[in-house]
Amino acid sequence: MSASAPALEADGTIQLTVVKERHFKVPIVFGVVVALMAVLFLTVPRGVITAFRLGDSTSSIAVPNVELPTGPTSWGLVVVLALLAGLAFWNGWNYRRTPLWLTTVFALLAVFAFIVWAAAGGVFPVTSLLFGAVSLSVPLVFGALGGVIGERVGVVNVAIEGQLLLGAFAAALLSSITGNPFVGLIGAMLGGVLVSFVLAAFAIKYLVDQVIVGVVLNVLVTGLTGFLYGALLVPNENELNRPERFGRIEIPLLSEIPVIGPVLFNQTFIVYLMYVTVAIVAWGLYRTRWGLRLRAVGEHPQAADTVGINVTSTRFWNVSLAGAIAGIGGAYFTLVSVPQFGKEMTAGLGFIALAAVIFGRWDPIRATLAALLFGFATNLQNQLTILNTPIPSEFMLMLPYVVTILAVAGFAGQIRGPAAAGKPYIKG
Repeated sequence: MSASAPALEADGTIQLTVVKERHFKVPIVFGVVVALMAVLFLTVPRGVITAFRLGDSTSSIAVPNVELPTGPTSWGLVVVLALLAGLAFWNGWNYRRTPLWLTTVFALLAVFAFIVWAAAGGVFPVTSLLFGAVSLSVPLVFGALGGVIGERVGVVNVAIEGQLLLGAFAAALLSSITGNPFVGLIGAMLGGVLVSFVLAAFAIKYLVDQVIVGVVLNVLVTGLTGFLYGALLVPNENELNRPERFGRIEIPLLSEIPVIGPVLFNQTFIVYLMYVTVAIVAWGLYRTRWGLRLRAVGEHPQAADTVGINVTSTRFWNVSLAGAIAGIGGAYFTLVSVPQFGKEMTAGLGFIALAAVIFGRWDPIRATLAALLFGFATNLQNQLTILNTPIPSEFMLMLPYVVTILAVAGFAGQIRGPAAAGKPYIKG
């Protein structure tokens, strides 16, 4: 990174000097990871062979297991990681940031090395890991997309947790009453819109602090759904809390592709809707008039107002759209994942979705990848617990959150969100 600093010369002229800055934040994280893995592999040696299952029981194509020697593979990967960390330090010393490809390769190799060590002596199901990672990421992706739209238009959407929770409740209730999961999905979208409507009303019209409103809404929705669950759903469980769920839709030919076929193309309607929603939001945000107006309002509302854009209306309707998208994520809990609604079933995932927005730098594609990363870490923890790894289960439960902290604090660095996010706009 370089910056220009003005300096006053003796003759009264101003000379700009370039000040360079070395970047060691990411290289230090790399070094710590390499050191921890080396200590772990040295103090807790594992079995001789690690096997990876690449096939799937639903696929007609048989894929043999892949077996790797645990010790040589693990230590070989540690050496490669140490070289990559050295390259990152070299870049930092020469005033260059660590490139994205280097961070990606390091992360993938580090995860693979850990899996080789942890799954030694057993058979690690690769397809099950990836399938579960996608499934666990679906609510996060929809929540992150809602967060991206909200913050891009200038409203910090801390209420993602409430939108997910009310969406899950509405989906379970309406799907149980009608016996139609699509009605439940529409109800979930309306539930998300209701939460975002209150957020928009207080934050945009009455100029209340957006973060405070979001936190209060999360508490309100948690209490409201908890009360309705006990007063309405529990006494009438068979009638009101037995939602009709979406079944899997297998896409011919594509679902037969080894490893990724069952993961991506043997999914439910909501997962396919997620693919489409990510593509539409990513395209619309940068390629349409809607996206241009939205970003203009989030970056410089005064300038947008000057050229005739109604800032208040644009913010209000886009926050509502963000709530509808987040509500779809809530529907996944009760229409796909769990057969009925439960108190606080979102378990704080709305805040993880908000972290994915920050880690993804307020970009829909990057935020989606960040959400997939958390889903991967969560399912990896589940798989390794089943394989009885020597790491205590309490530490394994921490894995997804440690990954989130490393991603946001260690790799995201100093990033700037939309300039007007969180700032009320007063016309004139």
